[in-house]
Amino acid sequence: MKHYKIYLLALFCTLQLSLHAEVILPRVIGSDMVLQRSKPLPIWGTATAGEQVSVRFGKQTKTATADASGNWKVILDPLTASDKPEVMVINGTNSIVLKNILIGEVWLCSGQSNMAYEMRKNSKVRKPDSLDKNSPVDELDRPANPNIRIFWTDHKNLRTTGNYLAKWNIAQDSALRSFSAAGYFFAKKLNEELHVPIGVICSAKSGSAIEPWTPEDAYASVSYFKREGISPKKDGKFYHTMIEPLAPFAISGFLWYQGEANMQEGISYAYKMEAMINGWRNLWADTKLPFYYVQIVPFTYSTLDPKTKIPTDKLPEFWEVQALALNIPNTAMIETTDLNDNVKNLHPSFKWEIGKRLAVVALAKTYGKKLQYSGPMYKQMKVTGNKIELEFTETGNGLISNNGKPLDWFTIAGADGKFVQANAQIVNNKVVVSSSEVSAPTAVRFGWDETAQPNLFNKEGLPAAPFRTDNPLKFIPN
Repeated sequence: MKHYKIYLLALFCTLQLSLHAEVILPRVIGSDMVLQRSKPLPIWGTATAGEQVSVRFGKQTKTATADASGNWKVILDPLTASDKPEVMVINGTNSIVLKNILIGEVWLCSGQSNMAYEMRKNSKVRKPDSLDKNSPVDELDRPANPNIRIFWTDHKNLRTTGNYLAKWNIAQDSALRSFSAAGYFFAKKLNEELHVPIGVICSAKSGSAIEPWTPEDAYASVSYFKREGISPKKDGKFYHTMIEPLAPFAISGFLWYQGEANMQEGISYAYKMEAMINGWRNLWADTKLPFYYVQIVPFTYSTLDPKTKIPTDKLPEFWEVQALALNIPNTAMIETTDLNDNVKNLHPSFKWEIGKRLAVVALAKTYGKKLQYSGPMYKQMKVTGNKIELEFTETGNGLISNNGKPLDWFTIAGADGKFVQANAQIVNNKVVVSSSEVSAPTAVRFGWDETAQPNLFNKEGLPAAPFRTDNPLKFIPN
């Protein structure tokens, strides 16, 4: 009997301990992280229902009580940028000490394989001749910058336990080799210009379409789908595993590099972008969070499968759709027609330039720097006799041919709709287009081919976006 009582007592104690859960933090809150400056800072996790949890960081101490489901959250007051490492202590039934925390700017980058494209691949590409002396290809050989921090996720490692876990790292060694090249070079440029710590979270998945990144209920916010009788595939698996667990970690905005998997879609892709952006902004309870994205590069989709026979103008139509998404508030796009040295390569190098251009967008639109962040964008046309005069926005300090040769990839048509190669010249910061074959022109197309790499740029070195003046798609966001 005595032994039986001892057994019952031990069993009772074991049950009590099992019911008394430890304080657990989400994976995105950890040592080596960067916290977003100038915004309220949510710190959250789980514990035993009713348990008191305190969070101490710097001069602040905040407390919370875990609710009936064991969830708790505190909000730290906004902080100024600091590269002095700090410690955060979370106390409940257990104590968690997080070290080497900085305050700066945090961005979340996402998309498919070109966003996931790792720094180790970047280190193996051919060095551009113009960059041999200070090539970004050699970035892994340079000393680490402790003020750049990276956090890489996949669809498994945010909600699981074990050795294969997402965590913050200083941008160096194996962590950097496995990290997004575009995301890293974005962080490097921001750090150089803002002189504050930069944290970049990368949640990207090779081959992924836009639908898995979109919360299922987000399509209801876009009237287009109901109006057109379109029922998008509601597959939010990457949203739930790779985006949702990150919220409400304070961030400055989103970077998006995706589209190859949806390239054959028409205007519906722009509305899917609107739905996804709405869903992400709602998740962070901030309808104005910036969303900056990449226009995908020239590539020979027409040669992928002889059976499908993808037209060579299908990619330009998709470029048009991507550009139309600029009508969604607080968005911006970078053009990339000059960033593929082999149009048969779907994963080109130059990710350092992708990152830099995204950073220039952020510096201009988010941080108020006076920088030209976009290439020329078509505005309007005017027919003058046998010529068409094109006007552009985003011309910066002026339009140029970036290689000094006559402007290329312009075609022109008359009422018959037959487009022929055109002569194009820059006149008074406009482009005048004509052809001896078309006496009464009605329309112009520019860069309207999947292999187009036109030479029309602004003087800031940014390429003009492809366009057509005839029957362009229309997009009206809610």
